Amino acid sequence: MPAIFLAHGSPLLLDDTGWVAELNQWAQALPRPRSILMLSAHWERRPVTLAATRTVPLVHDFFGFPAKYYDVTYPAPGAPELAARLRQLLGRSQPVADAPHRGLDHGAYIPLVAMYPEADVPVLQVSLPGLEAPALLALGRALAPLRGEGVLIVGSGFLTHNLRALDWGQDPVTPTWAVEFDAWAAEVLARRDLDALVDYRSRAPGASQALPTHEHFVPVIVAASLDPSGPVSFPITGFSMGSLTRRSVQFG
Repeated sequence: MPAIFLAHGSPLLLDDTGWVAELNQWAQALPRPRSILMLSAHWERRPVTLAATRTVPLVHDFFGFPAKYYDVTYPAPGAPELAARLRQLLGRSQPVADAPHRGLDHGAYIPLVAMYPEADVPVLQVSLPGLEAPALLALGRALAPLRGEGVLIVGSGFLTHNLRALDWGQDPVTPTWAVEFDAWAAEVLARRDLDALVDYRSRAPGASQALPTHEHFVPVIVAASLDPSGPVSFPITGFSMGSLTRRSVQFG
């Protein structure tokens, strides 16, 4: 099973018929997963924590949107067997916690509504144990056996994420720093340069403008570490609201 990183969009993504179609077509081209393991930029918690293993209400972790976005549902089945397997894989080297009432946040369910709209694939969300690259690399390597067990592992974030730089106009302009950072990320990912990837703060052009905070970028480190030698492709590219790169990545 490939591993993927995707740009998850805001709740507004679900009104973008082109973007929804791209995500759905990508899902149709992937092998059918037995279950999905989701690592979203919107849940950082130490130690690694497993969310609900049954269907519970979503986490609408956004503010000031029209009411219809809070009415979205995604009643995917829970994945208790996957949770047990994670405890087996991770429990020998680190503590694993549980948050049995935590539902999927918008970094998880928004792309899943587009990719698997029938909500018929079991989903488990797991927290990011911080933003430090060594811990995220280690997490990815520990999770790698799941790929051979039919689990689609998804890192969900944005390679660029500066909300102050959004262009809400009809013809948004992409700033130079966003173009340069996106191109750098594409080149580093394509050649599987994990050393450069984890050192993005000092190596990438425009890093401070592209990423005032880092939680949206680091899920790609987990995803890249899952398959360090296979092919890399970019099923979705382009920009949203000027500076947000939609670049999404398939490893393997």
